[in-house]
Amino acid sequence: MGTAKLDEFTVRDNRIARYAKALGHPARVAILKFLITKKNCVCGDIVDVLPLSQSTVSQHLKELKEVGLIQGEIDGKRVCYCIDPKEWELAKRSIADLMDSFVTKGITCC
Repeated sequence: MGTAKLDEFTVRDNRIARYAKALGHPARVAILKFLITKKNCVCGDIVDVLPLSQSTVSQHLKELKEVGLIQGEIDGKRVCYCIDPKEWELAKRSIADLMDSFVTKGITCC
C-alpha cells in the first residue's frame, strides 16, 4: 500500500488539507456553527441539538480539537469546548488565500 507523502507538500498545503478534512463532515460543520453561537459549551449541550449520539459527538469534537479549530478545557468531570480564535483566524486566512488565488478573468476550461 502506498504512503500519502505529505512531506512532499508545503506546510501551508498540508494545513489547508487538515482544515478541509475537518470541515468535510456536516456534523463537524454543525458543531462549529453551534459553538460560534454559544461561545462555549459542554458535549451534552451539543448532543441536545444534533441528531447524534454522545459518543459520535465526542468523536467529532476530537477531530476538530486535533486540527486545532476548537479547544477543550476540563471543568470537573466535563470538558468545556470553544472555538480557538488564533487557529480559527489562521484557517480563515489559509483557506481564503487559496480561494482568492484563482482569477476568473479570461479563464476558459479546455
